[in-house]
Parts: sequence; structure tokens; C-alpha cells
Amino acid sequence: MMSSVLPDFDAVLAAAARIAPHAHVTPVLRSHTLDALAGCELHFKAEQLQRAGAFKFRGACNAVWSLSDEDAARGVVTHSSGNHGAALALAARTRGIACHVVVPEGAVAAKLAAIEAYGATLHHCAPTIAAREAACAHVQQETGAELVHPYTDARVIAGQGTAALELLSVAPFDALVVPVGGGGLAAGTAITSSAVSPSTRVYLAEPSGAAETAASLQRGERVTEFVPDTVCDGLRGTLGAPNFALLRQHRTEALVVDDGATIAAMRLLWQRTKQLVEPSSAVALAAVLGHRERFAGLRVGIVLSGGNVDLDALPELFARARG
Repeated sequence: MMSSVLPDFDAVLAAAARIAPHAHVTPVLRSHTLDALAGCELHFKAEQLQRAGAFKFRGACNAVWSLSDEDAARGVVTHSSGNHGAALALAARTRGIACHVVVPEGAVAAKLAAIEAYGATLHHCAPTIAAREAACAHVQQETGAELVHPYTDARVIAGQGTAALELLSVAPFDALVVPVGGGGLAAGTAITSSAVSPSTRVYLAEPSGAAETAASLQRGERVTEFVPDTVCDGLRGTLGAPNFALLRQHRTEALVVDDGATIAAMRLLWQRTKQLVEPSSAVALAAVLGHRERFAGLRVGIVLSGGNVDLDALPELFARARG
């Protein structure tokens, strides 16, 4: 069953070994043009090139391959707006087990298609966290499947920390910048950075339309009553309780970015690195560009969290940014 114990660096190291046969070691990209624009040295961890198109495969893979044979035989279930669902579906396929994904109304069509393509069974629900959790509980009751939560599961957090583990093996960094939604990647990054490079500051890039992490860190308690309004569909989740505890423990700082700046950063990444990244990735570069004085002259690692873009929705997306 899912552990409620907060993961530590040993759990990240164990995850790295466990997922090694299945996950890609993604490249680290550079752009002298973007360095000049940002006024610092940028190193992009290209998780859009990870299996299933996002870092989410790391945590999902770790969770699936952590299961006993008896538990695995009953399959896995989660709720997801897309990337985690696709990642868990693919991870389940690598082990030959069933996967159920509860998806909210309004999820990105390209991401839903990916979940189905990897062999998962979709279960639709209303676009609220309460509806997602209720639907998951129903599927669990019907199937006996193991819940793999998108970001509060200790196995998922540890798996997400392996991206920072790889990045920090490239060079020492003054700062790491990662997107934050539910907090799986952020918490895993904080754990890893504290152990490998304690002097490295971890910054969390968050859209202004879903900035509950910034509010939570400022207040010293989780802020959960909000309605997200952002193009960063992967960052609309509510910050998890264990994630918040880890982010406070490791003294992370949130940087809030508006959607217009995020879409401009996404276009820059497309133009200068020739990489297809989604808004939930580009928010990290937008945070650096929007806080140039904070990063001036530093060596900065940025995790590009995913590249699952709904291409059909791009005209509307760019029109919204101009508006």
C-alpha cells in the first residue's frame, strides 16, 4: 500500500536504480541566446524527451515497480489531467498490469488520447478534486487496484527526484527552477538538491492563476480553497500535504508568473532550442526571465517538465496571450 512516510534521499537513490531499465536519462540542453536574454547560464533538463513526454514517467515507473507481485496483479488506479495518467498507463504496460485513470472533463484531448494509446481504461468525472477522488475510490472498491496518487504518493515523489539527481551530476548549480502544481517534482527536487548540493537554491515556478503554493509558503499553512485559471493545465492540482511539508522543510521559494509571460517563454524555447514544450514547462523559464536580478550571473538548472502540447488548441492559446 502507499506509504504515508515522507520520502528521503535514500528513496530517491532506490528509485533511480529501480527505474533505470525503463526510463530515459534525458539530455541537458543549452542556448547561448537564452543565456543572454536571462543574464545567466541556463541548463535545461529536457524531460519533454522522457518516455510518455514528461518527467511523470519517473514517479509512475517507480511506483509500479515497487509493488509486490500480489498487489501488481490487481492493477493500479489514479486521477490525472493527462501527463501522470499517461505515465502510469505506460509504466503499467511495462509490467503487464491493468491501469485505470480517472480524468476530469475538459482535459487536453491529446493527453487523453495518449492515456488510451498506452492501454489504460478511462473513467470520466467532473473537473473537481473531490470528484476525482470519489471516482478513484469507486474504481478501487470495484477492482482492488492500488492507488498511485499523482503527487502525494511517496514513491512518486522519490521517482520525480531522479530528474534533479541526473541534472546535478552534470555540474554544480547555484539554483534549480522547477514548475509546481501538486508538488511531486518540486518536493523530489528539494530532497535531492538538499542532499547532493545543499548550497543550491530551489525555486518553484507557479502560474498566477493557480498560485496556492506561493500563498501556502507565505502563510505557513496549506491554502486549498481556490479555483485554478491558467493555461498551464498540468499545474492546476492542489498542493499536496506531504509536498508542502517537504517544500517548507527544504526552504524553497515560489516565483509567480502570469500566463502571457509563460506563453512568450514557450515560444522562445520553441524558437531557440527547437524543442516542443508545453506551458507547464515554459513557466520555469518565464520565472527566470521575470526575475533576472535574482539569477544574474548564476548557473541555473531548469527542469522542462513535459512536451505534451495540444497542437489543435495553439491558435486559441496564442490569442489568449495576446488578449
